[in-house]
Amino acid sequence: MIEVGQKLPDAVLHYRGAQGLNGCAVSELATGQNIVIFAVPGAFTPTCSDAHVPGFVVHNEAIRAKGIDEIYCVAVNDPFVMKFWAQHLGVDEQTIRFLSDGNGMFTRALGMERDMSNGAMGLRSKRYAMIVKNGVVEWLGVDESGLEHASAQAVLAALA
Repeated sequence: MIEVGQKLPDAVLHYRGAQGLNGCAVSELATGQNIVIFAVPGAFTPTCSDAHVPGFVVHNEAIRAKGIDEIYCVAVNDPFVMKFWAQHLGVDEQTIRFLSDGNGMFTRALGMERDMSNGAMGLRSKRYAMIVKNGVVEWLGVDESGLEHASAQAVLAALA
């Protein structure tokens, strides 16, 4: 699993924009930026939809006031699902950008894969949040169950 002090692995994440399907290299998202990346096991799942994403919406301005340029939500779901989920939650791209790791390449490169086959979800991501400065992980919170270490509140506390 990736650790504090390590550089993010490069991968391409996808999103559905006005011009169709787009890809963006993680290196492009992170270089010269202070970002927060948080990952969820799945779009439309209860904890993700009811608590994880809403926490980052509520605390968005406070997190950005601490020097964060962008906030990204990543899931092993396709870009169409991620776009519809953001719309369903009423979250615009300026608040949180929802990015698809549809094949789980970024998730595996981070060492954050989680086999959820018993729950009919296949390979997914662990729930985590990280603060990344110029491509290097400065802080990492991982939750194996629940939402304590990867919450927006945990990120905000780490930025204090």
